[in-house]
Amino acid sequence: MVLPDYMIRKLAAEKGMIQPCAEPTSGGVISYGISSYGYDMRLTDEFKVYAPKQKKTVDPKAIQPEDFLDFTGKILELPALTFCLGKSLEYFRIPRNVITICMGKSTYARCGVLVNVTPLEPEWEGHVTMQIVNTTPASVKIYAEEGIAQVLFLQSEWLPEVSYADKGGKYQGTKDITLSKT
Repeated sequence: MVLPDYMIRKLAAEKGMIQPCAEPTSGGVISYGISSYGYDMRLTDEFKVYAPKQKKTVDPKAIQPEDFLDFTGKILELPALTFCLGKSLEYFRIPRNVITICMGKSTYARCGVLVNVTPLEPEWEGHVTMQIVNTTPASVKIYAEEGIAQVLFLQSEWLPEVSYADKGGKYQGTKDITLSKT
């Protein structure tokens, strides 16, 4: 079952599922907060922009931290045809009987920006690290503290045998933008 707004509010209040949990916001900003069947999460003002010093093959098993430039600010001008990593302003604590699906917001998609977030698994918690890709031949503005992606919450009647916490997931409890780990 997809969780409606009132259930999201309840889980946020009782279980700390989303902290801070914002009510719907729009008008002059890219919307964020609780929506009909999900939550539009925001970005912090911290980014890691992919900018390798030389062209090379990217190996997800051996990411080089020096290939990223740290940027802090309210507006990131993401260069053409590159990507950055960002972090959700919200801290998520996913209940054992819930899994999420995350998708980029249409405001960015209509500007050639793709947002990739993997599912938030049962009993995962942390700030979400997300990939933001500029597919256009021009720079694109990315706004901190505004909406970036929508999280849909799917609740099951049954509990999984093994949750993310049970298996000691490598991204459990993330507080910073986290590069890939092996």
